[in-house]
Amino acid sequence: MTTLTVPARFCGPPASGNGGWVAGALAALVPDVAPTAPVTVTLRRPPPLDTPLVVVTADGTTTLTHDGDEVASATPAAAAPSPAAAVPADVARAAEAAYPGLTHHGFDTCFGCGTARGAGDGLRIFPGPVADLRVAATWTPGDPTTSDVGATWSALDCISAWAVGIGERAMVLGRMTASLASLPAPGVEHVVVGEGRGEDGRKIRTAATLYDDAGAIVGTAEHTWITVDAESFGWAASA
Repeated sequence: MTTLTVPARFCGPPASGNGGWVAGALAALVPDVAPTAPVTVTLRRPPPLDTPLVVVTADGTTTLTHDGDEVASATPAAAAPSPAAAVPADVARAAEAAYPGLTHHGFDTCFGCGTARGAGDGLRIFPGPVADLRVAATWTPGDPTTSDVGATWSALDCISAWAVGIGERAMVLGRMTASLASLPAPGVEHVVVGEGRGEDGRKIRTAATLYDDAGAIVGTAEHTWITVDAESFGWAASA
């Protein structure tokens, strides 16, 4: 039996896994799919932390379960996600000073974008606005746990929510399709760009792309975010 455990370090909301990390870790377990091929992961419920979750593949779908309940499912994607346009590194670096999370962050311990995570612990990707519904930040991966598949999907996750106002409303990842051309090189400055792509009720569509220091695409993702009841997910209200 295959299991996947989400260490507490890789949380998003305080008591559940970072959606991007969980999605990437599950995508890596989809059999017979090339490492660069796009995979779609749908999250059904908050992934519990420090708990072995059962992974089963049947009829082309790889499912993550906890006590018999589906937590997430992964399938090969029909098409690769469309990238967000590149932003120069100096522009992305300057944008970080206007990161809304520096003023208020509802999930400040989030592995991907939390301001309460120290250097070398979380990814600390702090995107600021560069245009309407577009944000960008620089990111330099550190040790191997911040440049594996799960962490790379995480880098492509949270940033897009900041393009559509997660600072003002609680939302969690519902679905993510990503493809990786490679893994990010540790110690190399990258640029991450996120953008909004429309809304339909509680569903918010976004995209994100990770670029290396030569401007080549490392990975691209498209997402569906779901607005949620803030109190149920441990969202910290602004003062």
